[in-house]
Amino acid sequence: MWGMGGWTGSDDDESRQTLAYAIARGCSIFDTAWAYGEGRSERLLGEARRAHPHAPMVVATKVPPRNRRWPARPDDAVADVYPADHILASTEASLTNLGLDVIDLQQFHVWSDAWAMDEGWRRGVRAVKEQGLVKAFGISVNRWEPTNGLRALESGLIDSVQVVYNIFDQAAADELFPYCQAHDIAVIARVPFDEGSLTGTLTADSRWPEGDWRNSYFTPERLGETLARVERLQPLLPEDMPLPELALRFILEHPAVTTTIPGMRRVAHVAANVEASDGQPLPVRTVDALKAHRWNRS
Repeated sequence: MWGMGGWTGSDDDESRQTLAYAIARGCSIFDTAWAYGEGRSERLLGEARRAHPHAPMVVATKVPPRNRRWPARPDDAVADVYPADHILASTEASLTNLGLDVIDLQQFHVWSDAWAMDEGWRRGVRAVKEQGLVKAFGISVNRWEPTNGLRALESGLIDSVQVVYNIFDQAAADELFPYCQAHDIAVIARVPFDEGSLTGTLTADSRWPEGDWRNSYFTPERLGETLARVERLQPLLPEDMPLPELALRFILEHPAVTTTIPGMRRVAHVAANVEASDGQPLPVRTVDALKAHRWNRS
C-alpha cells in the first residue's frame, strides 16, 4: 500500500475502490506502514477493514525509524532508531490509524544487524507481544542486503522477514531463504516488479514528477540497462502470459516464499495480480531459465 499513501498521483477515492475490489477478489494480506503518508495508508486500510469486518484480512504495518532515516545505516545508534518506548508508541499510533485492537504483523521498517544484540528493541518487541498489541513481529531488510538480518532472526523474536526478491533480485534465495525454511520464519517477497520494470510498461522516455523517488532509482543509465534486461526476458514468456504474471509466478515458485506484495493502486492492477494466485506452477525449464537473469546490484 505504499503507492496508495506515499506516491505522487495517489488518490484516496481510487484507493478505496481498489481495496474493496481486492477484498472481494480474496486478497488476504495487506502491507502498509505509518511512513506511507504519515498514517494515510493505515487509515485507508482501517476504513476498508471496518467496511468488510468479516473478510479474512491479515493486516501488516511497520514501525518507522525514530530518526526517520531510510535505509538503515550501521553507524546509526539503535537508541536513535528503535528504543523500546518508540516501538510501543508507534504501535499504539498505528492501532489508532487502523482502528484495530491488535495488529496481525508489526515490522521494523528498516534494519541493520549491527543492532542485533541490543536489549532495547528486544524489550520493545516482547512488550507489544505480551500486551497483546501485535500477534507477530517481523523485519523489513534493506534492498540488496538480504543477509543483513540473519543475526536478528537468531533472537527467536522475529516471525517474518520482508525482503526484495524478484526475477532480477534473487540473492535472498542464497542464505536467507534456507534459514527461514529451517526455522519456520515467514517470507514476504517485496518489490516483485522491480519498482515497475517487470510490468513491461517502462520506456526510455519514462519520467516521474519532481521529488518522486523513482527518479533516483531509474537514473538514465540504470533505466537503459534495465530496459535491455527486460527485453531479454521476452522469449521466456509462455504463450498468452504477460510479463507481470510471469514475475509473480516466478516468486511464488520458491517454497520459502509465504506471500508477495505487489502494488495495487488501481482495480486493473488487482485484477491482473490475483490471476497469479491459482496455484498453477511454471514449467521447470522456465524457472531454470529465469534464474539465469539474476542481476546482482548494490
